[in-house]
Amino acid sequence: MVKIVIGSGPAGAACAHALVSRGAQVLMLDGGIELEPDRARIVRELGAIPYSEWKPSQIAAVRDDAMADARGIPLKKSFGSDFPYRETEEKIPWRSAGAALLPSLALGGLSNVWGAALLPYRDEDMAGWPIKNAELAPHYQAVAQMTGVAARRDDLEEFFPLHCADPSPLKSSRQAELLLKNLERRREVLRSAGWHFGQSRLAVRAADASQGRGCVYCAQCMTGCAYGCIYNSADTVRELQRKENFRYERDVIVTKIRENGATVLVEGFHRQTRAPLSFEGERVYLAAGVIPTAQILLRSQNAYDRPLRLLDSQYFLFPILLARRTRNVRSEALHTLSQVFMELNSPRVSARTVHLQVYTYSDIIGQAVRQSLGPMKLFGRAIEERLVIVQGYLHSDDSSAIEMQLKRDGARDFLLLEPRIRPETRRTVKRVISEVLKQFRSLGGLAVPPMLQIASPGRGFHCGGSIPMRSHPGEFESDCLGRPAGWSRVHIVDASILPSIPATTITFSSMANAHRIGSETA
Repeated sequence: MVKIVIGSGPAGAACAHALVSRGAQVLMLDGGIELEPDRARIVRELGAIPYSEWKPSQIAAVRDDAMADARGIPLKKSFGSDFPYRETEEKIPWRSAGAALLPSLALGGLSNVWGAALLPYRDEDMAGWPIKNAELAPHYQAVAQMTGVAARRDDLEEFFPLHCADPSPLKSSRQAELLLKNLERRREVLRSAGWHFGQSRLAVRAADASQGRGCVYCAQCMTGCAYGCIYNSADTVRELQRKENFRYERDVIVTKIRENGATVLVEGFHRQTRAPLSFEGERVYLAAGVIPTAQILLRSQNAYDRPLRLLDSQYFLFPILLARRTRNVRSEALHTLSQVFMELNSPRVSARTVHLQVYTYSDIIGQAVRQSLGPMKLFGRAIEERLVIVQGYLHSDDSSAIEMQLKRDGARDFLLLEPRIRPETRRTVKRVISEVLKQFRSLGGLAVPPMLQIASPGRGFHCGGSIPMRSHPGEFESDCLGRPAGWSRVHIVDASILPSIPATTITFSSMANAHRIGSETA
């Protein structure tokens, strides 16, 4: 009998890939919203010709017109479209009282707009997990084959294995090369202070391959890659559709699941017509994302007003002003994803790893500089040629959280998201900034604390742990195969079941864990 995967985001794609590879019959149910046809046509046109032949009018048609400024970077769109976030408040009703997390009904989920950063978790950051890295290692390797890994062998490997035999590195920007040289000169000083660094690791096709053209350094990463070099789980779904034992059903909104002896009944409705739908399978794998997954599970158990605690990896943002200027950054051929990873392990700051991603010049940074300077725009070019932006993440142990409850509103229900602020989080972020300031000689630049932005819970989209895996699960906890207590044929495989959220990037580990569960239950 068929196994049903709900959701086409990274976790759903990884789970489905494992199931299909082991011969299972798989049906994937998904909202399936995609880029608008007019924009998709322009993207196809751009992807079919060399970057040198792109016309400004074509580029402008698929760019986002939202402006970055001193308050931060706007919510990322895909080729200028908000389709990854569309229809969610109507189709999977949710309300936020200050949390910044968003769900997705798109084909590929939030991988349509992610930063493509890949870094595994460390056992030291997985305290309380019923599984360890050794059990995830073969699944990290399988995921790395799916996504591709653009990386360089460097000091990061001491703590973070690459999980791929032959990584193909991207070319660093000139600002990144300058920063890495500065760091390398004082490598031992940094190590003694708990710092490790290296080139960023990204799910990007760096060189031409059978799947398509490699990165051409067109600086359009934040808009969307017309050549498909940045991994999107929609790509995996399309590959699976060529398999006889895989079927993809779009326009499905799942509302409830119910075990019925040897089968599971899935109930929902058609996204466009609202006609009722039902499906029956041998097992169900919930990979809808942390908000829809919570809705489906709570509604299926009639668990209204029952709080679930959603863990967050606190996201913060600050600039570093380099002492040395890198000229003509506006015209440089470069990628605009993260260029450098910096990892801090210092008991003065936290018992857990702090993860920093460094971004060098992009149009977004240029916009923010120009918008922030006002009458001092004359100095804009000199500043943007020295400025890099750092995105930081803390472990969930050091972060605020989000409380989720399914509420009734007349005949309808909705999921309410409310932040639960942890005062210590701000102090931990400030300790990180203090450690960065101490390393101004190593960085060759100075952090700018007045421009620090500490985001609302959920803004970094590194959230999970609402139904955590436990060796002996209790109510609203799951076993090592993602089965919530009281269920035997329903497996949650997205980040909802991660027992904690380490600071290093969530997608790689969430996919590896989903692949593990799919492999072990196929």
